[in-house]
Amino acid sequence: MPYEWETPLTQAPAADAPGRSDGAAPIGVLHLWPYRSLPKRGFVTVMALAFAAILIPVSAFIGTLAWWWLLVPALGALGALWWFMDRSYRDGEILEELEIWPDHIRLTRTGPYRRRAGWEANLHWVTLTSRETGGPVPHYLTLRGAGREVEIGAFLHEDERPRLHDEIARALTLAKSRRAP
Repeated sequence: MPYEWETPLTQAPAADAPGRSDGAAPIGVLHLWPYRSLPKRGFVTVMALAFAAILIPVSAFIGTLAWWWLLVPALGALGALWWFMDRSYRDGEILEELEIWPDHIRLTRTGPYRRRAGWEANLHWVTLTSRETGGPVPHYLTLRGAGREVEIGAFLHEDERPRLHDEIARALTLAKSRRAP
């Protein structure tokens, strides 16, 4: 599962629990990241196999002028394969972090090249919605508050988003409620 609760929210905070404004740590922290279908070792294997597959037909022309006409596009194809796979790895560096306090919520998205984007709101005015249709992906999850609507977990598989919706909805309900001392 490409998300995990670093600090799971299992019970409502105490009535006198300090919030973010008091400098307290979050009571719930969720990390989300995209799938990595090919590990680095697999990347090296794919590149080696592609190089070998290109060398087989090209090697028959070694010593002729045709060898150069075949080698240049073959190396261009290998370079393009390298670039696209590297781009895929950079896109896989996305990390979304949802932090929940008794009085505040913050979503931080760190993308490729360490670009950061954030959203913060008062927890009590935040709503979580899931659109089965009408969004860019099935079961599109959004958080709305502070005059903005932000997506969360758009890179997850469509079967995982409803489960994530239930977990976040439960965490928000717990964080918004206070238990008696």
